[in-house]
Amino acid sequence: MAPKSKDGDVVVAFSGKWISWAHTVVAYSAFLGALFTGLSLHYQKIVQNEYYGYPQEWFPSVSATIGDRYPERSVFQLFIAITSGPRFALVFLWYILTARPNSSLPKFVAGVGLFRTVTCGGWTYVTSTDDHGWHDIFMISYLVATVPWTLGCLALSPNNAKSLRYRKIFAGCFFGTLLPLIYFFIQHKVHKVAGAYTIYAFFEWALVLFDVSFDAVTAIDFENFEIVVKDVKGLSRGKYTAIGNVLDQKFTWSEALDAVADTYNGFVFWSTLTSLGLVVWYFPLWHMGLSGYEAFVMSSISPFLLGIGSLRSIVIRNIRIVHLLSLTGLLGYLVTSPALRLCAVGFGVSNSCLAWSATWYAERGDNKRLENRVFAWSLGLIASSIAKFAFFTNNPIWPIMHAPNGGWNNLGLFLAVVAVLRSTRGVATTGGSLEVSGKSKGSSVLSSLGLAGLFFGMHTLLSDSSTMILWVWEGYPVRGPIAANGILTITAMCVGLCMGHVYPDTVTIRTRYLVTAIGAFLLTVFSNWLGYLGALLLACFMMSLAPPFLSSAAHRSPGTTFGLAFLFYNFMVLAHVWTVAYAFVPGGPLLREHTDYIMTAMVLLLGAGVVTSSETGLPSQVRGKTRRSGRFGGAYHVYIVGLLELVAISVAYLRFPTNDYVPYHKDDKIVTAGVWTVHFSLDNDMWSSEHRMRDVIKELEVDVMGLIETDTQRIIMGNRDMSQFLAEDLGMYADFGPGPNKHTWGCALLSKFPILNSTHHLLPSPSGELAPAIHATIDAYGTLMDVFLFHSGQEEDPEDRRLQSEYLAKLMHASPRPKILLSYLVTKPLEGNYNTYVGEKSGMKDIDPSDWDRWCEYILYKGLKRTGYARVSRSTITDTEIQLGKFQIGEPENDYERINEDQVPEGLRFPQLFRGEGVRGHRYHVFDEPRYFN
Repeated sequence: MAPKSKDGDVVVAFSGKWISWAHTVVAYSAFLGALFTGLSLHYQKIVQNEYYGYPQEWFPSVSATIGDRYPERSVFQLFIAITSGPRFALVFLWYILTARPNSSLPKFVAGVGLFRTVTCGGWTYVTSTDDHGWHDIFMISYLVATVPWTLGCLALSPNNAKSLRYRKIFAGCFFGTLLPLIYFFIQHKVHKVAGAYTIYAFFEWALVLFDVSFDAVTAIDFENFEIVVKDVKGLSRGKYTAIGNVLDQKFTWSEALDAVADTYNGFVFWSTLTSLGLVVWYFPLWHMGLSGYEAFVMSSISPFLLGIGSLRSIVIRNIRIVHLLSLTGLLGYLVTSPALRLCAVGFGVSNSCLAWSATWYAERGDNKRLENRVFAWSLGLIASSIAKFAFFTNNPIWPIMHAPNGGWNNLGLFLAVVAVLRSTRGVATTGGSLEVSGKSKGSSVLSSLGLAGLFFGMHTLLSDSSTMILWVWEGYPVRGPIAANGILTITAMCVGLCMGHVYPDTVTIRTRYLVTAIGAFLLTVFSNWLGYLGALLLACFMMSLAPPFLSSAAHRSPGTTFGLAFLFYNFMVLAHVWTVAYAFVPGGPLLREHTDYIMTAMVLLLGAGVVTSSETGLPSQVRGKTRRSGRFGGAYHVYIVGLLELVAISVAYLRFPTNDYVPYHKDDKIVTAGVWTVHFSLDNDMWSSEHRMRDVIKELEVDVMGLIETDTQRIIMGNRDMSQFLAEDLGMYADFGPGPNKHTWGCALLSKFPILNSTHHLLPSPSGELAPAIHATIDAYGTLMDVFLFHSGQEEDPEDRRLQSEYLAKLMHASPRPKILLSYLVTKPLEGNYNTYVGEKSGMKDIDPSDWDRWCEYILYKGLKRTGYARVSRSTITDTEIQLGKFQIGEPENDYERINEDQVPEGLRFPQLFRGEGVRGHRYHVFDEPRYFN
C-alpha cells in the first residue's frame, strides 16, 4: 500500500524480500566462511579441546571456529558487521508488518529483536580472551532472548500458511536440537567421553543454521512489501490478523504492576514460610534434643481465627494491615537474639497464612480475581525456588541471611512493602458478607486434607529445585541429574502451573492426580534419571492441582478449611522429620526410615482434595465463570512465568560446572585433606555459615574436604545444600552423599581432584541413628586413591558403633589403593573401637597416635607419605574443630618421626595465617602449631 503522505519522486524501489535474502546470505557467509577458513588453515587446532584432539575429535565447534584464531575470526567479524544492516532492517519491517493499534506484543517482539542484534555484536567483538565475563553475559543474553523472539514471531505470524509452516518447522528443529546438544555437552564436559564434543559440534552448527533459517522465512512475508525511497518518507502499517490472541491483549501498566505485586507477595509468603523451619531447627540442634521452641511450628494455624465471624470481618476489612504485619518475618535479620528472631518469624508466618487465607476467601465472589490470586501465590513458590537456585539453595531474604553472607534483606523488605501497598488496593473488603450463588458441594474437611497434601508437597519437594535431584543422586560416575539441572524442575513447575490455570480443561483433575501419584512412586522407588522422571511428573502435575484445590477451598468455611489444612500440613512436616530424628523424639521408631509412608500419606491427602475439588463440587455459576475467564484472566501472570523461566535458564547456564579444577600445590604433588563437622551450616548465632566456611577452607588450601552433618534437604532445615555453594565457589567436585530420602544427618565430600567413582553406604544401626559413609576413588596426580568419609553413631548406642567399626574396617581393608579416612568416630585414642579402625582389621594407620585429646574426628591413612597434621579452631561456625592432614603422592609410607617446620619445603607447609591469634577466630590450637613428619 502506498504511503499516506505527500507524493514524491521515487529514488529507488525494491521488494522487501531482498532484505531477508541479504540477511540470510551474509549471515551464512559469516559462519561458513569462518568454518572453511579454519578447516583449511588450522584444522587440528580447532578440533582440539581440553580433553581430546584429532582423531578422537574431528569436527570443530562453532565457538572454536569463530574464536580467537586469525584469519577465521576476522572473516566472521567482517560478515557479522555487514549482517547488522539487513538485520536492523528485518526487525523494522517485521514490526511494520505486525504492528496494530492497542497491541503491545509487536513492540515487545521488536524490542527483543533489537536486543538480540546488539548482544550478537557483543559476543562477536568481545571474545572470551578479551573479557570472559562480558563475553558470557552477551552470549547468555542472546540465547535467552531467542526464546521470546521465536515465540513472539510465531504468535504474530500473518495468515500465511506457507510461512507459518516453515516457522514452526525451523522453531521445532531449533528447540529440538537443544536437548541432544546439552546431552552431548554433558557427555564431553562431565563424563569426558571421546568424540562427544564432535557430535555436540554438529548440533551446535545445526542450531546456527536453524536460527538463521527461522528469520529467513520473512522473505515470504516481505515478498509483497515494496521498499520505496522518496524525497518524502511515509510509513506503512500491515493489516494481517495475528495468531496468538491469548497473549495479544491490550497492555496496561496498572494491571501488569498488580500482577507483579501479587507475585512478589506470593514470593514473600513462601520465603517466610520456608524460613520458619530453619529458625526453629536452630534450638533442638544446639540443645541436642527437644527444646520447647518447636511449638512455633504451629504458627501457621492462624486461619482458624477466620472461623469467628467478627474476626473474619475485621481481618478482611484490614487485609493490608495483616499483610504488612506478616513482613515481620523479613525483619528477623535485624534481631541478633536467636529466640527473638524466632518470635519475629513465627509472628510473620502466622499473619502471612492468615492474610492469604482471608484474601482467597474475600475474592471468592469474582472467579477471575480469585484465579489471579492463586496464580500469583503459586508463582511465588516458583520465584522462591529460582531465588534459591541462583543463591545456591539459600533464599537471599531469609532471616538467617544478612549482608556479610550474601543476603539481600534490605532490598527484599523494601520491595515487599511496596508490593503489599500495591496488591492490597484491589482486595474485596466486604468483611465476609459476599455470597456466591449456589451451594458448594463436598466436604470442608476433605478440602482441607487436599490442601494439606498440596502445601506439604510443594514445600518439601518443590521449594528447592535440587531437592528431588538429591533424592535420586547415587554418586560418581554421574548417572542422573546434577544441581544445574534444577532448571528442568523449575520448567516442569511452570508448565504444570500454566496447565492448571491457562488450560484447565486440557487434562482432567483426576488424570493430573493419577500422574502425580505415578511420579511420586517413581521418585520414591528409583534413582538416577528414572527417579528424576518421576520427580518432573510430580512437579508438573502437582502444581496443576493448586488452582482447583484453592478455588474449591475458597468457597467453603475459611476457618475450618484453611485452619485444618495448615494443621494437617504441620503434622506432615513433623512426621517427615521423625523419619530421621527418631532417636530424639517421642514415638520416633514408628516412622523410622519410612519416607515411603510420608509419600503415601501425601498422595492420599491429595486424593482427598481431588474428590472434593472436581467441577461437580463447585457452584454452577462459578464453573461458568471458569470456562469464560479462566483462559485469559492471567495473561500478565503468563508473561511473568516466561520471565521467570528466562531468569532460571540464565542461572542454569552460569551454574553449569566447568570441571577444570586445579589443586593448590600440584607441583609438589601434595594432597591436603580435612574433616569438619559443620552443624548443618547454621552457626552459633543463627546465621548461614557457608561463606565463612568457604573462606577458611580456601585459606587452609584444602584439596579434599570431608564435611559431616550436611543433609539440610528437609523442611525443618530449609531444603538447602551447602555443598553446592562450596563446590562451585571453591572450584571442587562434590558428592552430596546419601540423599535426604536415606534418613541420615549427611556427609559430603569436596575434592579438587576428579572423583572417578563413589558409592554410598548406610552402616549397621539397629538402635540409633543411621551412619552414612562415602567411599570415593579420586585421580590424584595420576594416582588412583580412595577417600572414605564416615559419620559414626551416637555415644548412647555402643553396639551400633561396634558394628559400624567392623563394617568400615572390612570395607577399607578390601581396597588395594592408597587411602585416607576422614571420620567422626566417637571413641578415645587407643581404646575400644579405635583398635578396629586402626590396625590389622582395616590396615589403616592413625595420622598421629600421640594425639590423645580426640573423641570425634580422626584422620587415618594407608599407602601414603604423611607429611603434616594440624588442628584448627572452629570460631563460631560450629561446635567442632577442623582437622587437616598433608600427604605426598608417589612417596612410600613414612614413620612417626617429627621434624621442625624449617626442615619442611615451602610447598608442604600449612599456611602461616593461622599461627598465633589466627584470623576470624580460626587458629592452630591444641598443639598451637602444625606437626610435621619426616
